[in-house]
Amino acid sequence: MSEATLGPGNRSSWAGPGIAELQARWGPSYRLLVTFAAMIGTIATILSATIVNVALPQVMGAFGIGQDHAQLISTAFLASVTGTMLLNGWLVDSFGCRLTYAGAIVMFVIGSIVAGSSPNESVLIVGRVLQGAAAGMVQPLGMQIIFQVFPAERRGSAMGLYAVGVVLAPALGPTLGGVIVDSWGWRAMFFMGVPFALLGLMLGLVFLPGPTPGAGPRRRFDGPGFALLVTALLALLTGLASGQREGWGSNRVTLELCIAAAAAIGFVLWELRTDAPMLNPRLFAVRGFACSAAVGFVYGASLFGSTYLVPLFVQTIQGYTPTRAGLLLMPAGLAMVIVFPIAGRLADRLPPYAPIGVGLLLFGTSTWLMTGVGTDTPFWTFALWILVGRVGFGLAMPSMNAGALRALPPRWVGQGSGAVNFARQFGGALGVNLLSINLERQTQFYAQALTATQEGRPATREVLRQVEGLLAQDGIAEVTRQAAAQDYLAQMLLSQASMLAFRDTFLLVAMGCMAALVPVVIMRRKPAG
Repeated sequence: MSEATLGPGNRSSWAGPGIAELQARWGPSYRLLVTFAAMIGTIATILSATIVNVALPQVMGAFGIGQDHAQLISTAFLASVTGTMLLNGWLVDSFGCRLTYAGAIVMFVIGSIVAGSSPNESVLIVGRVLQGAAAGMVQPLGMQIIFQVFPAERRGSAMGLYAVGVVLAPALGPTLGGVIVDSWGWRAMFFMGVPFALLGLMLGLVFLPGPTPGAGPRRRFDGPGFALLVTALLALLTGLASGQREGWGSNRVTLELCIAAAAAIGFVLWELRTDAPMLNPRLFAVRGFACSAAVGFVYGASLFGSTYLVPLFVQTIQGYTPTRAGLLLMPAGLAMVIVFPIAGRLADRLPPYAPIGVGLLLFGTSTWLMTGVGTDTPFWTFALWILVGRVGFGLAMPSMNAGALRALPPRWVGQGSGAVNFARQFGGALGVNLLSINLERQTQFYAQALTATQEGRPATREVLRQVEGLLAQDGIAEVTRQAAAQDYLAQMLLSQASMLAFRDTFLLVAMGCMAALVPVVIMRRKPAG
């Protein structure tokens, strides 16, 4: 198709009517209708970000894989979101919101089918990549639509409403996933988002606009930038995942991390010189935007990291079923439904640093409380700790998004919406990966330390004697009894080591939240002049 055919005068004819025509057709209610349409697609796609977390033990058992492979099922989705999110600006400029949204929803449905029917973990990861790619295209659309159809004084409230879909979906994902896994098996949970996706597709084709008439020629696709970004993300996450298996000083890991660093540097340098960047590094020269993006990075790591850790802890240490593990997160998810609209109004009335700072303190306090978790921590105590953190996140997110975009000139709002979401999703992908690595390393450390303290101790000999006595009552041979008793002791020590490792990992999340208060303080300072 020729460029003339795709010129500004003809785009709306093949990609749908523009915003002005749709507003005239649907009247004042159009603002809510188009926001709802975008939010349904967001819920369908982002729901898959965390729904898999409660099923990781079942997936590990089905495919015979360890935690180093299992965490890729989560990080593959988040990394794919990160990689495709920056394509949003080019896709919307070229094809409009309507076709971009429809294409992403179709990709998500295909990815869900691939993941749900996967014969091994490699195919499952491919399905997760397709799901994440679709989510990355859909997420920024809602923010762009809000800034186009709502006046400035109502954008914070609208952002609070839209944030319900962006964050409530992954917050409630484990709850729904747990019920599905216990009722129909882990494969069924990948199909749960498909009906919502199809509903979002129908609404999007009706309410989402095509390209803006008179917007000028297409933006050129930043092929080199996209290739460098994908290379950096793939090499970084692969290198981190390989570190535990191959050794951090191995040639393979060193090469992968060097490739990641070189590609990242190349990406920044290229984006500075190209006239059509995917991610304009000059955005981060705006202090308000840079600080909001930094806080978003930490929040992404904290939210997705803790949502990965909590279901894993209660299933492997406390013996919860997937349903019970998911229900643990439900009170916090429901609390966010109440908090987000309030936080949206606060975003319209307060400077961004105030809600963001309070939110960080609450989230940090929540994860610090989790450092005292144990095998006997009551369900409602743990649920309350999680709720405190999610309330903090709900308070901060609308101000984080609105504050970041308010700091930018109008011509950069489109790229800014993609960039601030990129920061949060990249934080999530990297956070889950690093926290998983820390958990595995600390578990090994504590297991070795605890094993060393058991050599020849009277209490250890007494435990072994009692276990062997119980096995003898069942008529088990002496040689088998001794081996079984040693295995039982090893499992006890491993469980204790895992619990201590989880505590250390929750502490890392709390420290990250406290460190993120530094950019919040910088946001408070007024620019010179």
